[in-house]
Amino acid sequence: MNSNLPITEQENPRTTNLSSLPIADVVRLMNEEDSLVAPAVSQVLPVIAKVVEAIVEKLSGSGRLFYIGTGTSGRLGVLDAAECPPTFGVSPDLVQAIIAGGYEACYRAVEASEDDIEAGVRDLESRGFTQKDVLVGIAASGRTPYTVGAVTHARAIGALTIALTCVPESAITRAAELSIVPVVGPEVVAGSTRLKAGTAQKMVLNILSTVTMVRLGYVTGNRMTNVQTRNAKLRSRAIRILMAEAHLDDSVALVMTRTGCSIETASSALQKSKGVVQKAIALVRPI
Repeated sequence: MNSNLPITEQENPRTTNLSSLPIADVVRLMNEEDSLVAPAVSQVLPVIAKVVEAIVEKLSGSGRLFYIGTGTSGRLGVLDAAECPPTFGVSPDLVQAIIAGGYEACYRAVEASEDDIEAGVRDLESRGFTQKDVLVGIAASGRTPYTVGAVTHARAIGALTIALTCVPESAITRAAELSIVPVVGPEVVAGSTRLKAGTAQKMVLNILSTVTMVRLGYVTGNRMTNVQTRNAKLRSRAIRILMAEAHLDDSVALVMTRTGCSIETASSALQKSKGVVQKAIALVRPI
């Protein structure tokens, strides 16, 4: 094993004969290696909490949260950012993701783009990134030029910068103000950081975005409180939330959700319509 390589690139001694093992053994080995991820993340929870506090402070003003990365790391950032608007009802501008090679890289490898140290800076500038914003640089190996360059630039202009990597004392941890480093060890397939490293990054991003939105007020108890009712599933969820929060029956909640009216108006309309929801909706919002 070459100890000069980042730990994410080293060979895993437990899987050196992987290609000659029975499928059942490979499956078991992968599962055993994956079981190391959550404990690795638990070791960095104090710094994650500190990072969330810093992000919340920025976003409570006029700041935005940006993720930037390449390959798997970039795709994980895109996924987390894309899920914030439907989950929390926030503007797509609040949490944004930048991936080397553009959105084509979400479904097709654009590997050479990660070597351009200036490209990340240009991509940040094209989004109007300023010192008011937050940048999370995601790089499993911690040395990707595109991502390191972007983080270095963001810190130089006074923005809050965070590194998310699986390699301690790497280039990106030196570039960023704060660093989250769950150390998951070598991968089952040497260098394939879409595996344990990717899982760790996804877990951390889940925590960062979710706890940030909780602290910003988009969750009450454990319920989403800013749901945008754009499809049947979300309308049903909004009704359940209204029912639980306001102690309403489903008919009143449904009329309120469909019309945006008050509890009193919905109740009155249902009384006039003898409990027929569609008629009550028509009374509140005539066709």
